[in-house]
Order: sequence, then structure tokens, then C-alpha cells
Amino acid sequence: MSTLSGVARKSGRSWLNPSTWHLRTRLVLVAMALLVAICGAVGVVSYASMDMVFNKQLDSQLEQASSRANNFGRPPANFPGSGRPDPLEARGQAAGTLNARINGSIVSSSGLIDARGNRVSLSAADEQVLLSLPTDNRPVDRSLSNGDYRLVAVETNGDVIVTGLPLADKQSAEASLVWTMVLVSLGGLVLIGLAGTVIIRRTMRPLEQLSEVATKVSRLPLDAGEVALAVRVPPSAAHPGTEVGSVGHALNQMLNNVSSALEARQESETKVRQFVADASHELRTPLTAIRGYTELLRMTENFTDDGRKSLARVQSQSERMTTLVEDLLLLARLDEGQPIKVTDVDLTQLVIETVSDEKVMAPDHIWQLQLPDEPITVRGDATQLHQVLANLLSNARKHTDAGTTVVTGVMLSADGSAVVTVTDNGPGIPEDFQSRIFSRFARADAARSGSEGTSGLGLSIVESIVEAHGGSVEVTSRQGRTEFALRLPTVSNERV
Repeated sequence: MSTLSGVARKSGRSWLNPSTWHLRTRLVLVAMALLVAICGAVGVVSYASMDMVFNKQLDSQLEQASSRANNFGRPPANFPGSGRPDPLEARGQAAGTLNARINGSIVSSSGLIDARGNRVSLSAADEQVLLSLPTDNRPVDRSLSNGDYRLVAVETNGDVIVTGLPLADKQSAEASLVWTMVLVSLGGLVLIGLAGTVIIRRTMRPLEQLSEVATKVSRLPLDAGEVALAVRVPPSAAHPGTEVGSVGHALNQMLNNVSSALEARQESETKVRQFVADASHELRTPLTAIRGYTELLRMTENFTDDGRKSLARVQSQSERMTTLVEDLLLLARLDEGQPIKVTDVDLTQLVIETVSDEKVMAPDHIWQLQLPDEPITVRGDATQLHQVLANLLSNARKHTDAGTTVVTGVMLSADGSAVVTVTDNGPGIPEDFQSRIFSRFARADAARSGSEGTSGLGLSIVESIVEAHGGSVEVTSRQGRTEFALRLPTVSNERV
């Protein structure tokens, strides 16, 4: 069953809500990244398309302006050079139009029309730019002192007439297009992010339900005891028609199988415990008879030395078996959850009496007490708590050499619970045995020197009684120091 619990815990960790949240975030980020890529691609294509359209429109206007300038500025054959007309004075030239006449390497006339219709002369640097233009009738873009222009140079009767139109309107329109696409894309990203979050959250809801179920199962104590594994994935998230639904359906099938296994285990454990309880109860009568007849024989019959030794052996083994039977019956009652006889128990006085008993039984050990100034009272069964202390002290006595110091302490912890510690400076407990030291019939005879034959039930009884009282027990051990610590609720804590 511990394997099943481990599987459940792993499932719980892999489907926890934070992971679902991260997955949801990743999906939103992926969607937004795709939208950014799409918007970028659409923007580039749109910009390139509009640039082509604007260029065609501008080239058409430039061709018309160039035609007007050439027709007006074309000199007749054998016309004196100084009397050639200025192409900028052609009719129909719009504001911003640039014209220049180039004769050889000299710009004979140049200028442009401003927004008011006035002529504006070009600078010497602008004329140098015009002189470098190719005369292949192909429009080119150049930067002049008055801004960027699209220019075309046409050779006419030995002269070159340059015509240009400003790119400001085109650049302004393209900038507006870019800003429009940027703002629309950002708005789309915001809307897609919000809508995607809502949609993905709704889509991921079944996974969150699976996560909740797996988390609940991971927190159940599946390794022992009666476990009610009633949690299941809701039908809305366990429909096999979808991917998530298939996972939910499979998880429910697994939980059904685990639940059946837990019920079978519990039924088997119940039968075993009932058998142990019944067998132990039935063994009490014959064991009592054996002890009684042994005493009767000892008092009424004469035996040889070997006979008396054998009879003493029979009596000691019957007493040992009686103790084992009583321990098994006690564990059976604790497993059944039978209520304990609760009274106020002076824990300090109980420790003093139990340690005094051990001093008589083992005078070769050093027994010390560490007690509080005020008595500590707990609620519980005095007989069972005495057995707990006796088992711990007996364990220290049996598994340590003569001369070992055993210190029993009583104190209040920070949370107000009572803590009883039994510490010895013996050889310690092997680390691999500490994890199963409270298991039934667990033995490690080589754990400490001077080991006596034991049933392996003493520490299991300690744990069962302490847990029945709402407390806990733990052990820490290393070479030269072993400590058992009991933690029990006090009267003041229970009343609170």
C-alpha cells in the first residue's frame, strides 16, 4: 500500500495547481507570440504593398509632371542656349514640384514651387545631387535640403530636364499606416490575451479538477488503517470523448482499483487481527492452567535437581507466553479503537514510580531523573501509560551493558504538550533499523550489546498506546546516545 501512496503523491505533484497555472500562462504566451508573428508578417506585407502602391501613384504623377516640363522646356532645333524656357514655368505644375535644366555639367536653371506657389531656388549642394542623376528615365529617391524627393532626369535635345516630386506625403501616409498597424496589433494582443486567458482557463478547468483529486489522494494515509477512498474525478472531467476526459476516466479507473485493493487489504488485516485476538483470548485459559499445575507440582511433588530445573523452565516459558498473549490482546484492543479509561494522570509521579521499579530490577545501571518544578498532568489511562514507560525503560535496560546511564526527563514543550524522554549512553541503534523499530515483531539483537530474547512487541505497544492518547513517539540514535521522546497533550491543552 505504501507503493500506491507513493504513486498518488507523485500524481499529485505532477498535476498541482501551480503547474496548471504555468501551463495556462505558457499557452497564453504562445498564442500572443503567434499573434505577434502574424501581425508582424501582415505589417511587413502591408507596408511593402502600400509602398508599391504609393510609388506607382507617385511615379504616375512624376511622369505627368516630367512630361509637362519636357514639353514646355524642350528647345527648338538651333535655338540659342540662353533663350531656352525654364521648365518650372510649365502649366499645371503642383506645389512641391522641382525642375531643373542641365546643359552639360552646368545647371542653367533650377528651383521648386513651395506651398504658396512661389519659386524657391536650390542650393549648390542640391544642384550637385541633380548633376549626379542617371539619365535613363528611371525615378530615383534622393535627399535634398528641402526634404526627400523622387526624381527623374530626361534628356531632351542635348539638355537634361530634371523633374521631382516630394516624398513627404508618401512618408507621412506610410508612417500613419505603421502606427495604425502597431496600435491595432497592440489592441489585438490585449484582447487576445484577455480572451485567451478566459478560454484557456475554461479549457484547463478539467485539468484543475484532476489536480484537486490527485492532491487529495496524495494526502490520504494509504499505507495502513481503514481508508475511505471516496474521492473521484467529476463526470464532466472524466468523459472519454476528449483527451483530458480520457485522463480523468483513466484516473477514476485507477482509483476504483486502488479502492478495491484497500478494501481487500483492510478485510485481510481485520481477519488477521480478529484471529490474533481470538487465539490470544483462547490461549489465556490453558496458559493459566499450565502455570497453576506447575505450582501445584512444585508444592506437592519431590523432583530431582534436573526435574526442578525443567519444571522451573516450564513455568518461566508459560509466564513469558502469558505476557506475549496479554501484549497481543492489548494491541488487538487498540487496533479496534476501543475507548481508553481516561483520568487525570500525574505524569511526573508516574515517571518517578516507574524509574524506581527499574532501579530495583537493574541496580547495575545508573538511573537519573530530570523533573520539572511543578507536576505535569495529562489525560489518559494510568495503567497503559505506566506500561509505555516500563517498556521504554526495560528496553534501555535489556539492550545496554551494566554501568550505562539512563536519564528519564519530563518537561513542557513550547506548544504546551508534555514531553517524556528516555535517554541512554549505550552503543546506539543501527540506522537501517530505526525506520522499522516500532513495527511489530521487529528485532535487531545485534543493535545493542547484552541483548535478551524479546517478543519484538514492546515498542509497537508503546507507539499504539501513545497514538491512542493523541500523542506521538520518535527515536533518535547514534553511537553513545539513544533517545526516545514521547509527546502527550496536557490537561490544559485538551480543555482549550
